Amino acid sequence: MEKIEKTIPDWAFRMNCAVTVADADCNIIYMNERSRQTFAARGGAELISHNLMEYHNENSKAIIRRLLSEGGTNCYTIEKEGLRKMIFQTAWRDDSGHVAGLVEISMVIPAEMPHYIRG
Repeated sequence: MEKIEKTIPDWAFRMNCAVTVADADCNIIYMNERSRQTFAARGGAELISHNLMEYHNENSKAIIRRLLSEGGTNCYTIEKEGLRKMIFQTAWRDDSGHVAGLVEISMVIPAEMPHYIRG
């Protein structure tokens, strides 16, 4: 079991969205159960320790580099295999506040979704 898995609660491993975590060198250090299922065709859990850059095009690599250098968030929706998904990518920071890597959360969303303005 990876060290990070020992610090992440069980509910995170089994939640109904894909969570993938990479370190500052772009090495995948954690995949929850849904992430492993999502990327099963590429190796699932065997992707842990592989580098994110191996699986992304040049545009995506530029976004990854920007997030690692500046911090911040990249958020968008996609449609793949008939499912609409929201992708939320964000930098995570170590105890000293330095960017230590990236987290991607991918969740299936309905084609039509209510939007509320609260104030």
